[in-house]
Amino acid sequence: MADNFYSLSVQETMQREKTDPQGLTAAQAAERLAQYGANKLDEGKRKSTFVVFLEQFKDLLVAILAVAAIISMISGQAESTIVIFAVLILNAVLGTVQYVKAEKSLAGLKAMSTPTAKVLRDGTRIEIPSEQIVPGDMVLLEAGDMVVADGRVFENFSLKVNESSLTGESVDVEKSTEPLQAEKVALGDRKNMVFSGSLVTYGRASVIVTGTGMHTELGKIASLMNQTQQRRTPLQKSLDDFSKKLSIVIMAISAVVFLLSVFRSGMPILDSLMFAVALAVAAIPEALSSIVTIVQAVGTQKMAKQHAIIKDLKAVETLGSVSVICSDKTGTLTQNRMRVQQIYADHAMLDGKDLELANDPQRLLLKTALLASDATFDEATGASIGDPTEVALVQLGGLFGVEETTYREQHPRLKELAFDSDRKLMSTLHWIEGKATLLTKGAIDVLLQRSTHLFTSAGVVPMTDEERTEILRVNHELSEQGLRVLAFACRELPEVRGLTFDDEQDFTFIGLISMIDPPREESVQAVADAKRAGIRTVMITGDHKVTASAIAKQIGIFEDGDIAVDGTELDGMTDGELDEKLQNIAVYARVSPEHKIRIVTAWQRRGCIVSMTGDGVNDAPALKQADIGVAMGITGTEVSKDAASMILSDDNFATIVKAVVNGRSVFANIKNAIKFLLSGNMSAILCVLFTSFMMLPVPFAPVHLLFINLLTDSLPAIAIGMEPARRGLLDQKPRDPKESILNRSLLLKIFGQGLLIAVAVMLAFYSGYGAGGAALASTMAFATLTLARLFHGFNCRGRGSIFRLKFTSNPFSLLAFFAGVGLLALVLFVPALEGLFLVAPLTGEHVMQIVLLAFAPTLLIQVFKVIRDRVER
Repeated sequence: MADNFYSLSVQETMQREKTDPQGLTAAQAAERLAQYGANKLDEGKRKSTFVVFLEQFKDLLVAILAVAAIISMISGQAESTIVIFAVLILNAVLGTVQYVKAEKSLAGLKAMSTPTAKVLRDGTRIEIPSEQIVPGDMVLLEAGDMVVADGRVFENFSLKVNESSLTGESVDVEKSTEPLQAEKVALGDRKNMVFSGSLVTYGRASVIVTGTGMHTELGKIASLMNQTQQRRTPLQKSLDDFSKKLSIVIMAISAVVFLLSVFRSGMPILDSLMFAVALAVAAIPEALSSIVTIVQAVGTQKMAKQHAIIKDLKAVETLGSVSVICSDKTGTLTQNRMRVQQIYADHAMLDGKDLELANDPQRLLLKTALLASDATFDEATGASIGDPTEVALVQLGGLFGVEETTYREQHPRLKELAFDSDRKLMSTLHWIEGKATLLTKGAIDVLLQRSTHLFTSAGVVPMTDEERTEILRVNHELSEQGLRVLAFACRELPEVRGLTFDDEQDFTFIGLISMIDPPREESVQAVADAKRAGIRTVMITGDHKVTASAIAKQIGIFEDGDIAVDGTELDGMTDGELDEKLQNIAVYARVSPEHKIRIVTAWQRRGCIVSMTGDGVNDAPALKQADIGVAMGITGTEVSKDAASMILSDDNFATIVKAVVNGRSVFANIKNAIKFLLSGNMSAILCVLFTSFMMLPVPFAPVHLLFINLLTDSLPAIAIGMEPARRGLLDQKPRDPKESILNRSLLLKIFGQGLLIAVAVMLAFYSGYGAGGAALASTMAFATLTLARLFHGFNCRGRGSIFRLKFTSNPFSLLAFFAGVGLLALVLFVPALEGLFLVAPLTGEHVMQIVLLAFAPTLLIQVFKVIRDRVER
C-alpha cells in the first residue's frame, strides 16, 4: 500500500489514509503478524471446551471401541464395559487438556510488546503507544528508534535505517526527502520512505505516516502468512492413512468372525458378538497415538538440550524427512555484521589482520578509517553503535590496540561534510601533525577520479593512468569476490575553516578496504554434513547476486554447475521453467517474501520435504509455508519465531543438522514402537481368529486386551521411544515422504513376529484348556500374551541383537519390563483383582509354562539377529 504514496503530497497522503475504511493501527498489524495462521486459530478460539471434548470421539477407531463397549454391556460383561468406557473418556479428557494447553501456549507466543513513538501533534512533541498512530501523524525518529508505521520522510538529518528484518540486507539504507519518479519506484527505489519494523541506526528525521496495519509492508507479509496453510507431516499422513485402512479391516474381519460364529458353529448371538468385540479390541492399538506423542515429546526434550526448541511436536519427525533446506543468508548463514577482509595500500594487497602500522600508507589508511567514521564498539561487551560498515572499520583498529574514542579525542573532529548518496563521500577535518587535514572515505569511482596523487612508502607521488588502472583492477577483483570496497584519501588545507563540497578535490589517494558479512564458522561444516545426509542447501537472500554467490561458494552451497538468479530473473520464469532449473539453482538473490514462498512451493511440488530457515519478518511467510520453518532465537524477530516450527536458541546453523539427526532417531523410534505395538496386536488377532475358526472358546476377554494395550504395552513402547540415536543416521538418505511407515518390510516383520507370539499363546491356551477348561485357558493365554509382549520389547529396540544394542544403553527398557511384570503379577495373584480381570487361579507349574512359552519367541528372534549381525560384520 505504501508504494502508492511515494510522490503524494502530505495533504493527499493524509486524506487518502484517513478516509480508507480498511485502515488498521500499527499494533493491529503486529497482532496480525504475531498470529501466524490467524484464520485457523480464530476458528479454534470459537470452540468451547465441551465441543473440543466431543471432537475427540470423531475418530473411527474410537467409534469401534464404543460399539465394543455397548456390546459388552448387552452381553452382561460389566467389567469390560466399565474399562472400555473409562479408556474412551480418559483419552478424550487428555486430548482436550492437550488442546487447551497448546492454545494457551500459542497465545503466549503471539503476545508482542507494543512500542512507543514520538509524534508532533498541535505543535507539541508527545510520546504515545504505537497503537494510537494514525495516517497523517508526524513521527519523530532518532537513532535507536523502531519504526512503527510506514511513512514518507518530511525532514531529513542524515537518516539511516536498517531494513534487514524486511529485506534481508544487512547494509543500512540512507534516506532522503526527494520525491521519487514513477520509474524509480518501479525499480525498487524507496529512499524517501521508512517502513514499519525497521530500525533507525543513524541520524534523525520527521516522517509523515502513510500506512498503518495491513497497509504497511509488514501488513503485506501478514496477508501472505494468513493465506498460507499449515501442512500435515509425513507421519501424520501415514498414520491417518493407516487408521482408515485398519478401521476398514477391523470391521470387515469382525463381521466375518461374527457370521462364521453364528452360522457355522451355531454359537449364540451374544457369544458371537463377544468374539467380534474381542477381535476389535485386539486389533485397535489404543495407545498408539499417545505413544507417538510421548516419543515426539521425548525428542523435543533432547533437542532443547542441543539448543533446538520445537514449538510443534509433529515437527520432530518431519526433520528426519527433510531433503531441502532453504536458508536465509543474513544472520543465518552469516554473522549479520560486516568484517574487514582485504586491504590494498602502497601497491600491496594484504589481509586486514596483517596491517603493518610501521608502514606509513597503511598507518594513515587505518587513521583515516577511524577518524572519518562515527561508529563505536565496546570490546568488553561486544556492543556496537553505528553503521555496520563503520563498526567494521572500528573493529579493525581494535585488532591493533587502537581504541577509537581515545584516538578521536587525540584528533578531534573540527569540521565535517556528512555522507550522502549523491556525492558518495564523507569528509572530516582534523588537526594532524600541525596541519589541517581533510580525511575522506567513499565510493572508489568518485574518490579515484578526484585524486591527483598517491600516498606510498616512498612518499606522495603523482597519480598516473597506470596507477588508476591498477587500483580499478584490484577493485574489480575484490568486487568479484562479493566484497564491499571503500576508498580512502586525504588532503591538506591551508587552515581550519568551514568546509564546502568544492574542498573534496585534489586528493592524495591512500588505499582500499574491503569487507563482507562473513559466514558463521560452523556453517561450512553444517552444509557439508547436510550434503552427506542427502540434504540440498539453497541460499535465499535479499543481497546482491554477486555477494550472495561469493558467500555461497565459501560455505559450500554453490558448486560447479550451479547457478544464481535474482528476483527479476525469477519473475521472468514460469513455474514450468523454474521446475526445470530448480535442481541447479543454488542461490536466489534480491528476492521478496512472495519469491521465497514460490521457491519453497516449487521444491514441494517435486515431492521434497522442505525446511526454511530465517530470522526476519520477510522470512515469516516462507517459514510457515515450509514443511518445517526454523527461526533464529537470538537475532530472529518475534514474527519469524511465531511462524516457525522450530527455534534455534543459539542461532547456530549447525544445530539444524543435529536436529535432523534427532528427527531421524525419533522417526526410527516411532517406527520401532509401532512395530512393537502392531506385532503384539497381530498375535492377539491371530489367536482370536484361530479360536473362532476352530470353534473354541474366546481366548481373551476385552478387559484382558485393554490391560495389555494400555498398560503393559505402553511402558515398553515408551522405553523404545527413548532409545538413543545410533551411529550412521547422518549417512542415510532422507526418508521418502510418500512411503508409508507401514512398508512391505515392516508389515512382514509385524506378521512374522506376531505369528511367533501367537503360536506360543495358543500352546498355553491348549494347555490350560485341557487342564482346567475355558477359564484357565483364557487366563494362561492372557498371561502368556502379556509376558511375551513384554519380552518382545527388547526385540523392537533396534535392528541389531540385544547384545549389539547393549542392555544398559537404554535403562528405561529394563524398567518398563519389570514394571510390566509387576502389573501382571498383581492381576494374576491379588484376589481383589481376579473378578475384575476375569482370571482363574494358577499353580506353580502353570506359571512355569507361561514363562517358558512367553520367552520362546524372543529367544528365536534374538538368535536370528545374532546370526545376521555376524554375517553383516
